[in-house]
Amino acid sequence: MSSSFELSHGVGSATGIAPLARGAIEQAPCRVAFVSETWQPEINGVTHTLGQLVAQLSARGYPMQLVRPRPDDGDRDPAMDAELQVKALPVLDYDGVHMGITSPRRLRDHWRTHRPDVIYIATEGPLGLIALRVARQLGIAVVSGFHTNFDHYSQHYILLRIVRPFVRTFLKRFHNRTQITLVPTSAQAERMTKAGYRNVKVMGRGLDPARFSPRFRDRALRRAWGASDDDCVALHVGRLAVEKNVTLLIETLEAMRAANPAQIAVVVGDGPLRQEAERRLPWVHFAGFLRDQALARHYASADLFLFPSLSETFGNVVTEAMASGLATIAFDYAAASELIERGREGVTVACNNPAGFVAAAIELAADTERVRAQGRAASARVSSLGWERIAETFIGHLHQAQEVGDARKDLSAV
Repeated sequence: MSSSFELSHGVGSATGIAPLARGAIEQAPCRVAFVSETWQPEINGVTHTLGQLVAQLSARGYPMQLVRPRPDDGDRDPAMDAELQVKALPVLDYDGVHMGITSPRRLRDHWRTHRPDVIYIATEGPLGLIALRVARQLGIAVVSGFHTNFDHYSQHYILLRIVRPFVRTFLKRFHNRTQITLVPTSAQAERMTKAGYRNVKVMGRGLDPARFSPRFRDRALRRAWGASDDDCVALHVGRLAVEKNVTLLIETLEAMRAANPAQIAVVVGDGPLRQEAERRLPWVHFAGFLRDQALARHYASADLFLFPSLSETFGNVVTEAMASGLATIAFDYAAASELIERGREGVTVACNNPAGFVAAAIELAADTERVRAQGRAASARVSSLGWERIAETFIGHLHQAQEVGDARKDLSAV
């Protein structure tokens, strides 16, 4: 476990690529452009990660700019020195998600006026593709992020399903045209490298320990759920959509209730399957989307975290739940695989074993003492995952990409 954990936080490389040069983060701040088709206040793993990285870079004095689809309110991000908002196109049958589109000429003119030293492309949609093309034309270094499991998502959405036969080829070609591709876990880096992706490096995900902690446990909130101090409250946090395996979540909660008619459960989140979940689980407390202190209180006031998703590249909610003192049941991949030692901080189940997921939830929920012990171990396990260290890894990769780009320009001038 230790080597995998260290690799996911930039200590080494699972791909045979040399680790960061010592002192890389001590260089003068470079000008960074973020390109993303999703941005705060949208709630998803991509915006969460980008928001944390922006905060860390801002604190270190890095000049930043942003290229993104125009939000409904037209507001601009105050952390940015420059921002280009482009036309937003809704994604068919995926509420609240947009793709960005603009002319290469407009983006080229923008970057000629506000030239960055390095560009971070977080999404591989039309906007990311245009940005990559323009960056190469202008000789600007590009780092790309692999934040979304498109291959899995494409099973569930019409537009992505149509282009699914081309997705794998497109993604490999896209990322191989950038200087570095960042992924959140060493296991994913190994898989992608074997599949022919080049220059894959690992940048893990961090955690704000001041935001998620067992100290936010709220007895009044538990009483509102009908839970005593001795009850085991099951919690799920996430988008209620087909790609998040919500059907298995519903089946698991139904089975837990059948095994224990007094079982209490809370679901935080919203999405197209919420109505179906509420219909089948009338006894569950549905809280909708929550942020900030309310979200932290809900985490810490539960005991057992259920995470049936198989579509994550990482799964930030797993670390948030663990930090809040919850034992976690999840499939054995992404964050859970990196951070949970079976039977110590929770239970991981083989990805092809949904029945095992249900059985593990029933068994663990019946032993409140074991749940609480695993929750304490989980909180201790992730206590050192600060975003400061993740940002240092990110900054090091930005500078490395810039140096590679500068070297190529020098060679082309010879």
